[in-house]
Amino acid sequence: MSVKIRLQRHGKKGKPFYWVVAADARSKRDGKYLEKIGTYNPNTNPATIDLNLDSAVKWLHNGAQPTDTAKAILSYKGALLKHHLDGGIRKGALTQEQADAKLATWLEAKSGKVDAKKEGLTKAQADAKAKAFKAEQDVNAKRLAAAAQAEADAIAAATPAVEEEVAEVEAEEAPAAEENNETTEA
Repeated sequence: MSVKIRLQRHGKKGKPFYWVVAADARSKRDGKYLEKIGTYNPNTNPATIDLNLDSAVKWLHNGAQPTDTAKAILSYKGALLKHHLDGGIRKGALTQEQADAKLATWLEAKSGKVDAKKEGLTKAQADAKAKAFKAEQDVNAKRLAAAAQAEADAIAAATPAVEEEVAEVEAEEAPAAEENNETTEA
């Protein structure tokens, strides 16, 4: 029986979520598996990978062959490096302490890169949000200025018409007032 380390798809349409499993090569993609090794969520940025390192290395020691994507995931999390270092321990080229130290330094450097990427993404997102907020404030200021200008134009346009109406009303009232004065004098 040949064993493969591969991905088993879960999640809904358009939102995949994968289990990393050790399965018989003859079983279906989402079928029976021997052991669940971890999970992989490509929907997040950076992708979220949760992997049981010891279990993955155990399957690699037993001869399990990872698929291309599973191999990339195992390499990203350090399972292939640990498997390689364990081979050096078996041959006598390394001691367990040396191998553990090399693995720890590699994992530390890798986590530093991941944290730097997360910080960069967070900063870029905050910058984009601030830029959008500034643009929105500019648009609102222009809209308020245009509304104030339109209101001032409407008042200015209405003011001459009101002055003309007042002048007309005064002109009409003036002759009527003269007629009243003439009738009271007579």
